[in-house]
Amino acid sequence: MPVKQISGRVTLTHAKGSSVELLLYGATVISWKAGTISEPQPIERLFVSSKAAVDGSKPVRGGIPVIFPCFGPPSHPEHMKLAQHGFARNEVWKFDSIVMDSDEGVSVRLTLEPTAGIAAKYDRPFHLAYVVTLVEHQITTDLHVTNTSTSTAYPPDNLEFQALFHNYFRAPANDVLVFPLQNKSYFDKTEASEEARNKPKMETRAGVDVRQFTDSVYEDAGGKYEVTWPGGGVEIAVRELKDVVVWNPQQAAGMKMGDMEDGGWCAFTLAMHLDANIP
Repeated sequence: MPVKQISGRVTLTHAKGSSVELLLYGATVISWKAGTISEPQPIERLFVSSKAAVDGSKPVRGGIPVIFPCFGPPSHPEHMKLAQHGFARNEVWKFDSIVMDSDEGVSVRLTLEPTAGIAAKYDRPFHLAYVVTLVEHQITTDLHVTNTSTSTAYPPDNLEFQALFHNYFRAPANDVLVFPLQNKSYFDKTEASEEARNKPKMETRAGVDVRQFTDSVYEDAGGKYEVTWPGGGVEIAVRELKDVVVWNPQQAAGMKMGDMEDGGWCAFTLAMHLDANIP
């Protein structure tokens, strides 16, 4: 069967051998194995730390976590009771349906709505539908956000949120280059002072590397990227998510993370980010 659900995990399998595994906890994709046209043997494309908790006790360090409704420490007044990165990545989602099952590919839909636990810290009504699709050489992740408020007030109750896919790619971080971000404005979150962190910089590099601790937020970054390294790479196409975050802790910051395996900072992270306001 192309879709299996066992013990809180959902596995998608393509006839040509590629596969995806995701957890209902956090709707986190924890594995994507795929080959290429020239190298058809599927290999793991994502990084998950060997110290990551995958038992539902805490968010997973690696894979593709879903971030909603805030990115980083909460700043919006409606988010102040939330932990960093919100709640979507540490709630159990519902398996909704198989969306597609064909020779071309397979996809599933997971959903999340307010629970009593969520409502205690976030009182806005919403519906999240997350569709993960696997084809032979590609994974697609789509997050659909619906404002389910029934209020008749005018102006209407807007749902203000941030959403992000926190992609941990398995790659040699010291050799990775990201294109094309040259001449894009970005904020360097590794700067020591708040003033410096909030001052935009201009990217001058043709290929952005992560050979040192990197946490850079590029605005209106374009939506199509290449992550390359000697002998490999991935292409990324994005819709609606206007910003991109290039992040890698390298050794100095990585060693301080209790759920990061030794040397795990050699993996690379590229996060796709959206600020949105839905009436």
